[in-house]
Amino acid sequence: MSSAKEIRSQIKSIRKTKTITRAMEMVAASKMRKAQQRMLTSRPYSRKVREVIGHLAKAHSEYRDLYLELREEKRIGYIVVTSDRGLCGGLNANLIRRVQTHMNEKKQNHAVLDLCLVGHKAIGAFRQSGANIIATAEHMGDAPSVNQIIGIVKIMLDRFREREIDSIYVAYNDFINTMSQTPQIERLLPLVPVDEDKLNFYWDYIYEPDPKEVLDALTSRYIESQVYQAVIENIACEQAARMVAMKNATDNANNLIDELQLVYNKARQASITQELSEIVGGADAVS
Repeated sequence: MSSAKEIRSQIKSIRKTKTITRAMEMVAASKMRKAQQRMLTSRPYSRKVREVIGHLAKAHSEYRDLYLELREEKRIGYIVVTSDRGLCGGLNANLIRRVQTHMNEKKQNHAVLDLCLVGHKAIGAFRQSGANIIATAEHMGDAPSVNQIIGIVKIMLDRFREREIDSIYVAYNDFINTMSQTPQIERLLPLVPVDEDKLNFYWDYIYEPDPKEVLDALTSRYIESQVYQAVIENIACEQAARMVAMKNATDNANNLIDELQLVYNKARQASITQELSEIVGGADAVS
């Protein structure tokens, strides 16, 4: 059994760790509320752009085939969004594992994969695996702007327009609630038409100046909005996961302190008993 002094030192160390995890839990809770607000604010715009794109997919335009044409997926582009920092449970690991499974399925069909990575954790994981990384972005902070993801979007969109890649997917963590975040992989291009049963009606468009210019601009805004939404959804997930992870760490520290305190009391009691026995034994020897 460890000495009482060693146990006191362990308890002191764990209490310091508990103070840190408790503070990180409170910081994460504050950041999560702000991230949720940004996420909820941007969702209506993201959904409306998706709805407009869905209507365009139903419209009749001589230029729409570029974005609607389902090609054989010989080369696929992935935009993978993770956090820059850890200490958020299995959030990043679960997403990366999901993406790797999806990529392996595509590789079985002999597809070549190009990756644009957002977040330090994704960059580290896929660089180590030897994946073909064509662009990266990291250290966006807790309140990123659309301008920070435009570069990645342009690289992917240009390759799609030039038929260098056949499809684009975005992978991120979808915020369900504080306790639940789900890895998602969604296809951005070719466009996914809105289901007929979800449309009360749809319409064609009159394009000014011409379909190519309008659809190019709108598709760029669409991809930017979806990737930006993925980034801020992932930030909300990161803060929620970190808050839960730090709360669990704090609770575990409390439990460990209670167990060590019990061991310390037993060690102290044994030490006192031994000292009393020595005193009694010495008195008997003198007498």
